[in-house]
Amino acid sequence: MLFEAYLCLFFLGAIFGSFANVCIYRLPLDQSIVINRSHCPFCKKKIKWYFNIPIFSYIYLQGKCSCCKEKIPIQYLVVESISALSFVFIFYLFGFSIDTFLFIFIFSIYVIIFYIDLKYFIIPNSLNFILIFSGFFKNFIPQLNRSFSPDIISSILGGIIGYLAIWIIIQLYKKIKNIEGMGLGDAKLFCGIGLWFGYQSIFIIIFLASIIALMTIAPKLIKGKVKMKSEIPFGPFIIIGNLVYLIFMDEIFNFLSIL
Repeated sequence: MLFEAYLCLFFLGAIFGSFANVCIYRLPLDQSIVINRSHCPFCKKKIKWYFNIPIFSYIYLQGKCSCCKEKIPIQYLVVESISALSFVFIFYLFGFSIDTFLFIFIFSIYVIIFYIDLKYFIIPNSLNFILIFSGFFKNFIPQLNRSFSPDIISSILGGIIGYLAIWIIIQLYKKIKNIEGMGLGDAKLFCGIGLWFGYQSIFIIIFLASIIALMTIAPKLIKGKVKMKSEIPFGPFIIIGNLVYLIFMDEIFNFLSIL
């Protein structure tokens, strides 16, 4: 029974990953994510259903379109595989529970935001608003995992502080450098994170995201591959920082308590 549950969640995750790829491709272009059938981004021909099976079709077609033979970006396989494995891993951690559903939900939103911001340097308002509204309404679900905000006050404060913290950074950077350093999409993302995980998480996640971004970008700066004024998406680093926070939350607060 347990094996069947894992298998079912793996396929559900892969199916969601396929849908996530549709969102990643279409949302920045303001295209419908439900009306039109999937098509090749190169030759625009519609993909037959048996060539649109998540993970397996990509492997079978060796990463190429069945019609024009153009190479399909590896992102499609990566997103489907990550989604499938994450569904299984979250279920392994929390079993049949509301926590499993909520973590799968938020991780799924994060996957889409991560790749859209990485590719297009934007975070669609639709995704941020889903995160914000769901983060508020989850406060009315009893007995949630302690990773989430402990009460509605902590949640609302988290949303306000999360937005204001990034908004202040944006304004200060703009005043000092006279250029836009970050976008309000990042502020809205932090608003959603604050609503989900409480005000206690905000500055820790900002710190973690900044350190991860610095570790990633510093070698490229040294090698001259990017410049100080190069546009760099911060959303993916925020999401990675949030995941690190969730995984090591107990260790982080234990460390802070002894400082």
